[in-house]
Amino acid sequence: MLVLILGLVLFLGIHSVRMAAPGFRDAQIAARGIGPWKGIYSIVAALGLVLIVWGYSLAWPAAPVLYEPPVWLKHINALLMLFAFIIIASGDLPASHIKAAVKHPMLLAVKIWAFGHLLSNGDLASILLFGSFLVWAVVNRIAVKRRGGPLPVAGPWRNDAIVVAVGVAVYLLFVWKLHLWLFGVPPIPVA
Repeated sequence: MLVLILGLVLFLGIHSVRMAAPGFRDAQIAARGIGPWKGIYSIVAALGLVLIVWGYSLAWPAAPVLYEPPVWLKHINALLMLFAFIIIASGDLPASHIKAAVKHPMLLAVKIWAFGHLLSNGDLASILLFGSFLVWAVVNRIAVKRRGGPLPVAGPWRNDAIVVAVGVAVYLLFVWKLHLWLFGVPPIPVA
């Protein structure tokens, strides 16, 4: 579990610098420039992600089960993931009404992803992983709102159709093969 925790600290820690220590971040950028800061940021984030994946794969098989969710919660999670994929797609595609409505697509998608996976996984490793991401996303959303700044504006409706199509397509790929291939777990329970 230690590898998982270290990965979470590195990954969520580097992603929290702007909200927890904006002065430090600004000083690093002023001293070194934006390029080197992004390089350090990317290396720490990548290392954290690798440790999270490795740590979770080590911890999950032996993690104590704190609760056994009913199968219907796993189906609820599958439905929530459809919305998470559509919302996250809106963040990377041209301006849409969806992006404008949710304001911060990445943070909302992470909250939905983490909450849904907490509903359907009751082992300690999963609770640690998804609970950490949920808390981080909630705190980060509050910090972003306090910080202010421009919000996305709505684009033409055709962009919403593209967002939904891309989100649904990626979701279907995950349901079909990717989730099982990447994580070794079928996303839709059979029983």
